[in-house]
Amino acid sequence: MSTIPCPVLSELRGRIGHLTLNRPAGLNALTLEMVRLLRTQLEQWAQDPAVLAVVLRGAGERAFCAGGDIRGIYEQHLAGETGIEAFFEEEYALDDYIHGYPKPVVALMDGFVLGGGMGLAQGASIRVITERSRLGMPETGIGYFPDVGGSYFLSRLPGEIGLYLGVTGVHVKPADALQIGLADLCLASERLAELDQLLDDFDGSDTSLQNRIAAIADAELPAAELGPLREAIDQHFAQPDIVAIRRSLANETRPAFAAWAESTAAVIDSRSPIAMAVTLELLRRGRQLTLQQCFAMELHLDRLWFDGGDIMEGVRALLVDKDKQPKWNPPHIDQLDPERVAAFFADL
Repeated sequence: MSTIPCPVLSELRGRIGHLTLNRPAGLNALTLEMVRLLRTQLEQWAQDPAVLAVVLRGAGERAFCAGGDIRGIYEQHLAGETGIEAFFEEEYALDDYIHGYPKPVVALMDGFVLGGGMGLAQGASIRVITERSRLGMPETGIGYFPDVGGSYFLSRLPGEIGLYLGVTGVHVKPADALQIGLADLCLASERLAELDQLLDDFDGSDTSLQNRIAAIADAELPAAELGPLREAIDQHFAQPDIVAIRRSLANETRPAFAAWAESTAAVIDSRSPIAMAVTLELLRRGRQLTLQQCFAMELHLDRLWFDGGDIMEGVRALLVDKDKQPKWNPPHIDQLDPERVAAFFADL
């Protein structure tokens, strides 16, 4: 008789608590059960003086966490089941809790770190990546918006980079993650066993955990790609709306930026227009809000989005039927109704 493995493994080794997201076949996508298991164990270790720090990681080599189990949520909504809101409420509460956790939290972001994975990792006090890491908030590609605190941490990236990443959903490579502030240290994946030994030996007596990890974090990486594009990103994504951003990209003629602008315009053409428009407003509002206000704003949108946004069609086209032909509503950015966009933010 086979048993279903626990989706979150917890282990106390020495003075360090280890939490492992254990759904490698599903790229460690988060379920409500996992959110609750993580919260319960974190609360216990917060009160335990024997525990000096906590490490979050994902099972397997492909992903730390590739997001929430959005297909499961899609099926729940399609079946008219309740409980969808509880997932978002408890997921955001967990992310908020990690941001304020009283002990160091090391997020070991090996592999894909997307959506809900970013929500877990960006609240950690020591964010470690490897050369295999790919970070991103790809929600507009499935007709959704960057949540899990994305309206807070994306909106605080340098210049307009956060808006570029949120609207397009493109992935960030390791050197860029370090440069723009989405990661703190980069460790070669071949040294992960060495990191585990360091963690097992750590007793807090000589130096900080971050300094100890930094001493072995020397991964050689290709040059950052976003830095040389910063001038163009800041110019185009400062435009007032999605239509103006798309037009600005189309008018880019500088040789250093023309190919990037063309490919970025093509990405925009493939994304949900309503999701991009709402994302732009979400991130610009987020710049003026506290972390808790950002979570509240995202939760407000969640309550409206499954019936009023594009996520059900996006998940159908990309994850369920996999025809990759989503029928967005509206189908094109030129057909966006500003009043419909504004309605999502009414009664906040």
